[in-house]
Amino acid sequence: MARHGSAPPLDLARKSIRQLHDSVESSIDPLGMTAPLVHAQLAWAAHPQELAEALTKVSSSLWDLQWHSWRRLMGLPSTDPLKPHSDDTRFSDPVWAESPTWDLVKQWYLVLTHHMQDMLYETPGLSQTERRRAAFWWRNWLNAVAPTNFLITNPVAMRLAVETRGESLSKGFHNFLADLEAGNIRMTDPEDFKVGENLAVTPGKVVFRNRLLEVLHYTPVASKVHRTPIVIVTPWINKFYILDLTPRKSMIRYLLEQGFDVFITSWKNPGAEMRDVRFDDYLVEGIQALVDTARGLTGSPKVHAVGYCIGGTALSTYMAWANRQFAPEEVPVAHWTLFTTLVDFHKPGDIEVFVDEGSIRYITQNMERKGYLDGAEMASSFRLLRSNSLIWHYVVHGWLYGETPPPFDVLYWNMDTTRMPYTMHAWYLRELYLNNKLIDKDALTVAGQPIDLATITQPVYAVSAEDDHIAPWRQTFRTMNHVTGPKRYVLSSSGHILGIVNPPVKPPKRSYWVAPAHRSDTADGWRNGAREQAGSWWEDWMAWLKPQAGDLVDAGPVATEAYPALADAPGTYVLEH
Repeated sequence: MARHGSAPPLDLARKSIRQLHDSVESSIDPLGMTAPLVHAQLAWAAHPQELAEALTKVSSSLWDLQWHSWRRLMGLPSTDPLKPHSDDTRFSDPVWAESPTWDLVKQWYLVLTHHMQDMLYETPGLSQTERRRAAFWWRNWLNAVAPTNFLITNPVAMRLAVETRGESLSKGFHNFLADLEAGNIRMTDPEDFKVGENLAVTPGKVVFRNRLLEVLHYTPVASKVHRTPIVIVTPWINKFYILDLTPRKSMIRYLLEQGFDVFITSWKNPGAEMRDVRFDDYLVEGIQALVDTARGLTGSPKVHAVGYCIGGTALSTYMAWANRQFAPEEVPVAHWTLFTTLVDFHKPGDIEVFVDEGSIRYITQNMERKGYLDGAEMASSFRLLRSNSLIWHYVVHGWLYGETPPPFDVLYWNMDTTRMPYTMHAWYLRELYLNNKLIDKDALTVAGQPIDLATITQPVYAVSAEDDHIAPWRQTFRTMNHVTGPKRYVLSSSGHILGIVNPPVKPPKRSYWVAPAHRSDTADGWRNGAREQAGSWWEDWMAWLKPQAGDLVDAGPVATEAYPALADAPGTYVLEH
């Protein structure tokens, strides 16, 4: 008989097997690349009838392709059996259509790729999650072996090598060595930009600093400003200046010109010394400190708060916390805005392939050893989500064509990565992404308060992007089903960045859909009732915000005795690497 307090032998055996499984999984297949593909193979083997039907479709396509090949080789006209997707630029050079040989290379690759992908998506007896994960890793392998990625199977690269007498190959090898030294496939030349000189140049001061953030207060450009200041909570996985790139693109400058006092977070780039910093600390020492600084410096009792991406997720959590922490009339945020923000992580988009128990365990173990998650690792994962446009495009043009990457401020910002503290980010991944607890009433307790999104009654303006693969718009719309205040929802064209960094221009480059939202609405139902407008949603945002932002008052100083200038904008934290 087992002694009192000791675990039964069966439980110990189960625990040992589980530990062995976790150890093997973490060392052999930590990100779940192999298992879904093996499961797909086994699933097809267990469904011979469906396999026979799928192979019949493949055979039919291959016969059409063979017939196309014969006609092209004999110099007869023939329509391509399969055309690349409209956004696939790999085969855009005329040689891929005009040359029978290269047309056939292209066609065989496209047809085989198409059928492999279709069969994975149609695998019988496989869960949707495993199906998507298998298709994701297989797609990345297929993208990697595309004929365009290799010199001897890329006619454009070989033509350039001949035309330039090998200079393109010499430059390409130089680019390869530079990427190798940088430890990354560069999307733009880092020497083209410098923060504080040609990026993030809007004048202002750091008026508050603690271990987690610097608060920047920008110098007003209007003599009169709205009484209610704007505070912006930026993501800590990126640096804040995506909202202050160049003057022409700067949302900060636009808000100043519209007559607002603007404050923004510039988060500390953490090292191992910050391993124990919690999400609670980001809320209290970060968002609350930002709000208190803006109120203290301007004298306004309330602020308008803006949150971008996971900064918006943190702001949503803060809003639920504040509605429990303060009396209703004392909540320091009068109204708020969300940019591309998830609170319901049930379907978090393509990043779902990295969100399972094994992947998060692997990421967490790595963070635990170092004390942080390196932003470069996260950036590499996001690039895999769009590997053709974010990886192989730069390999081909840089290494095979010998082209120097053109200056692009957004891509420079994307490469300027930050780290995440171990304790905070492990909690964020597990409790929000994996367990999806933020939408469950009182399932989370943050900084001493149970979190219930339904307690948020302040008006909200929420913006998402139609082509966003990081925060899919139908999933971000679900925020409207959880908060209870008045809601206005906007769907911008373009993606996660350019849907937000979207200044008004003439003629308009983009468009947006806009309409009030209600808790009972579905995303598609809202879309059917929304009206489409050409131009930038920034103008609609101002029309919504200004009537709620108080009277115009004399612009105050950028810094005061109570909140002295600690540094010029863009501050010191943003320069840390």
